[in-house]
Amino acid sequence: MGKEFKVKRKWKICCAVTAILIIVIAVVLVTLAFTLFKPKDPKIIPQSVTLEGFRLVVFPSITGNLSLELAVTVDNRNYGGFDYDNSTAYINYRGNLVAEAPIGKDTIRPRSKHNVSASVIIFADRLAADGNFLNDFFAGVFNFTSSTRLQGKVNVFNIFKLKASSSSSCNITVFIQNQTADSVCTSKIRL
Repeated sequence: MGKEFKVKRKWKICCAVTAILIIVIAVVLVTLAFTLFKPKDPKIIPQSVTLEGFRLVVFPSITGNLSLELAVTVDNRNYGGFDYDNSTAYINYRGNLVAEAPIGKDTIRPRSKHNVSASVIIFADRLAADGNFLNDFFAGVFNFTSSTRLQGKVNVFNIFKLKASSSSSCNITVFIQNQTADSVCTSKIRL
């Protein structure tokens, strides 16, 4: 009878230690899931807008084009990869859409940064459709706004796939006289 009691007691201790260990591991995993491994939306860091080419003829009719190179860095702050879908960068002139630049889908590794660039050609006839075009032309400055939105999924340990998105907008100024471009950009993250 004494041996049976000792065996039952050992089993009870073993089960209690195992249960406590499972509870501790579960608490640690839940804490990590809600803190360290919590998916974060990627951050878009606008880098630069450069004027690649500029050709404009005003008389006898308005023809020509303007080529811009848009560059951003996508900062994936997650412990899982970020797969973003095909997207588009939109260029507006005084509130009117004048150009679009495709951005191909890609994957960004965990906790890394990835450079994304897009080229866009703006045709003068689209600019001329606005009534302020000639005023801006003679002033020597064209002001544009660009907007980009990346949507995709964060893949954590190939187990959890959660939606994430990020967007940026830039105010672009093109100086006709010295044929340069300047930009001021902001980034928005949807939490």
